[in-house]
Amino acid sequence: MKTTPSLTFSRLACTRGGRQLFKNVDCQLEAGQWLYVAGANGVGKTSLLRMVCGLASIEAGDILWNGTPIHAQREAYRQDLCYLGHLNALQESMTVDENLAFTMALGGIATDTAQTQAVLTRFGLRGRGRQLVRHLSQGQKRRVALSRLALSTARLWVLDEPYVAMDEAGIGLLADLIATHLADGGLAVLTSHQRVPIGHVPAQMLELQAP
Repeated sequence: MKTTPSLTFSRLACTRGGRQLFKNVDCQLEAGQWLYVAGANGVGKTSLLRMVCGLASIEAGDILWNGTPIHAQREAYRQDLCYLGHLNALQESMTVDENLAFTMALGGIATDTAQTQAVLTRFGLRGRGRQLVRHLSQGQKRRVALSRLALSTARLWVLDEPYVAMDEAGIGLLADLIATHLADGGLAVLTSHQRVPIGHVPAQMLELQAP
């Protein structure tokens, strides 16, 4: 049985181009909770999310997953993590189905055709599975990218500007998806210029400020 997940920031600091963006950042996130990372442009929100994902080095402090530094459990942590940046990270020359199957394979998940079709239908993409991604609108591409969340078994979702190129219906759909993830004991960390409520779960706020 898996342990109850937790994410901890301990005295985190970040410097870019010789300028310190933030320092002494502390936070504790438990199962069913989500963190909203706020702050002015250039204060390091995306840098923080990249550190959480292991895409950027931790200069000072530590990030703990279930009480253990993430660098000491890279493979196990990767299996528990689903990252979605403000870019869709889709292969334009592949079909929608191929993109989703590829993403699932990276996470060690076998393709389930029925589940994939159900998710595409939920995201308003029914009948688009065999269509090349390059032929989709920007909004449809975003929905394909977000549908990967619904197929993921990861307990920690890290979302950088997840509502980009989404209409009102899509934003509501994603907010409901995150709420379901939290209700199932998952965690989420996100930053967005749009303040969108997530079900009935209040956000933990982390306001980054330059020292």
